[in-house]
Amino acid sequence: MTATTNSAQDVDVLIVGGGIAGLSLASELAGRCRVALVEAEPSLAYHTSSRSAQQLIPSYGPPPVQELTRRTLEVLADAADGAGRRLVWPSRFMLVGSRADVEAESHEGMRALTREEATRLVPALRPGAFEAAALDTDSVRVDAPALLAFHEERARAHGVGLHVGAPVHSAQRVGEGWLVGAGAEGFHAANVVNAAGAWADDVAVLFGVERLGLQPYRRTAALVSLAAPLDPDTPMVAAADDTWYFRPDPAGALVSPSESEPSRAEDAVPRPGDVEAALALIRAVADLEVTGIVRAWTGLRTSPQDGLPVLGFDPEGPGFFWLAGQGGYGFQTSTALAEAAAAQLLAGPEALRTGASPVSGTQRALDPHRLSVRS
Repeated sequence: MTATTNSAQDVDVLIVGGGIAGLSLASELAGRCRVALVEAEPSLAYHTSSRSAQQLIPSYGPPPVQELTRRTLEVLADAADGAGRRLVWPSRFMLVGSRADVEAESHEGMRALTREEATRLVPALRPGAFEAAALDTDSVRVDAPALLAFHEERARAHGVGLHVGAPVHSAQRVGEGWLVGAGAEGFHAANVVNAAGAWADDVAVLFGVERLGLQPYRRTAALVSLAAPLDPDTPMVAAADDTWYFRPDPAGALVSPSESEPSRAEDAVPRPGDVEAALALIRAVADLEVTGIVRAWTGLRTSPQDGLPVLGFDPEGPGFFWLAGQGGYGFQTSTALAEAAAAQLLAGPEALRTGASPVSGTQRALDPHRLSVRS
């Protein structure tokens, strides 16, 4: 059913997508303008945001991502007081592997370890199974459900309408805004934010906007039970060649084969053998006696060809704003991206063209204009 102007709710910003990106932005804009959010699934954070490894690593990713991560961690540390709950806490991260791989993947802020130091920190590691190791002591764990709940509560408290089971089915440009039908709802929005994750390119097409070439990639993880539990303070350990990781969990351990296989946008599920393959690789490096698989899942990490998030007004679609392509950096960049998106949306696209918009160099690196599909 196509929305009509008479029945549509007037909003300044309509956010499409109820994962960590969309919820963070709804929370950031709450009380500053009229905002609504629509989510196709029957609950918020249904897909990738509910399947996160929940580890925020400042040294992870290219420089723009690292800058966004630092800002996100600063804000989340302060937000805990307002949230009334702990959102993040220290949780070290270790790389192991060949000397060449560890050196290539280590970044400023990581400390090289001897094999003896590494095995003292993680006694399960086999000293002869890796050549080198490095430690990130600034890494933190995030309580993903608590953070999502914090943003949801903050948004609702300031009057943001959060609509689930509301997939966008119609969109047309009317005057200076968009007339959008989503589920049983209708909206007249000055700006539409595309925060639809793996479906972001498909949503763009609904609005007559060109795709950016965003590709979803599979990433499987599982909670496994162990015969001997890991110390809760054990660092998360990852292969420097990005073929597996594990970290302690109350259930035993969280493990992943760290695969990055192209996928269509879908409700992804683990394939037969994915978890077993990860366990075989991990057992070659660590003495973990797995007694069972508690639960396994697969998420989709979506990014453009250059691997950087996409943030900004579309160069050809008026009032259409991209907040997508975060890849594996969704939670760790969420707050900084929400701040940046809110600043641009409140300033408007004209301010960006005239140089009056508060856009940093890092944010310019994320602008949708950069993507080659537009050339």
